[in-house]
Amino acid sequence: MGSSMSCCGSDKVDEGITINGGQSSWRIFTYKELHAATNGFSEDNKLGEGGFGSVYWGKTSDGLQIAVKKLKSMNSKAEMEFAVEVEVLGRVRHKNLLGLRGYCAGADQRLIVYDYMPNLSLLSHLHGQFAGEVQLDWKRRMKILLGSAEGILYLHHEVTPHIIHRDIKASNVLLDSEFEPLVADFGFAKLIPEGVSHMTTRVKGTLGYLAPEYAMWGKVSESCDVYSFGILLLETITGRKPIEKLPGGVKRTITEWAEPLISRGRFRDLVDPKLRGNFDENQLKRAINVSALCVQSEPDKRPTMKVVVGLLRGSNEPKIKAMQMRIESVKYGDDLMAIDQATTDDDDDGGEESSAFGVFGAMEVQKTHDPYKRIGDRRMGKF
Repeated sequence: MGSSMSCCGSDKVDEGITINGGQSSWRIFTYKELHAATNGFSEDNKLGEGGFGSVYWGKTSDGLQIAVKKLKSMNSKAEMEFAVEVEVLGRVRHKNLLGLRGYCAGADQRLIVYDYMPNLSLLSHLHGQFAGEVQLDWKRRMKILLGSAEGILYLHHEVTPHIIHRDIKASNVLLDSEFEPLVADFGFAKLIPEGVSHMTTRVKGTLGYLAPEYAMWGKVSESCDVYSFGILLLETITGRKPIEKLPGGVKRTITEWAEPLISRGRFRDLVDPKLRGNFDENQLKRAINVSALCVQSEPDKRPTMKVVVGLLRGSNEPKIKAMQMRIESVKYGDDLMAIDQATTDDDDDGGEESSAFGVFGAMEVQKTHDPYKRIGDRRMGKF
């Protein structure tokens, strides 16, 4: 997969270079350009930060608003994630995927440039700085979910080689001026060779969204993204976080909270109270069914994103009516919860609100031995 860095702008280059390749058009920026665009990476321009570094708002000399992701460390891990994200962003072209505007790779700097999204992220509207304004009515939430699903569908089925995102979550769904969703942050993405159904790899992602087979045994496949989307869907309609801290420090997943309500048919009680009862009941039932299908514990039972998109559009309505309304509740092991605890102890508000723009790194979880490993007739890659 190598992204060549030999062509990148160095500190000696004063003019950016525009690259036109395939369907994509992006630029190699100089550090000087990005330094000027962000007012010297001013704190006033900072949109947020994560373990990888910071994201800044900027404006280029020709008036284009941009978001600049600046990596703070240049170790081998950061270098790899930078190369992966640049390569993946350079490949994709879809209205619901955040494309590459450009990048800079100087002697000791790595920066990725995106279009600026004025409505920040889905996270910022559900749990962050815009949550109290309730700009996301029911119609907008359904639009965001369908658009996000279509972007993931493109990654799984339409681009070659297929791409597994591995970090589908609310902070990685960005919103443009019309609240059109764009799935972002491809630093953890995996390009899947032809004929390979799943891989075993080191676990990266955000606990609460991670499929159980991935969180516990490092098995990654397209169905891991499907699981994450199911959690995202449930989060979007309920306004609840994937993992919430209860009194006494106990943590509960969103599926643990939703399971009894769904099993009793109390669907209205699932809806975000900020919507004040303004929602479409048929769409709610459809969304619950889609989420229940996506978060099944066995990956082979989860639908493909093609099926998910069809269900959200209502094209498979007869099948929905025949389905049982029940959701599986997967509880993460104490060891994984302990790792997650370390990432949120210093943040009583949930940890991710400072990452409202999205495009941020996430926690890593060491994989454990898979006691249920089976040898099938499908090929499995290992990285």
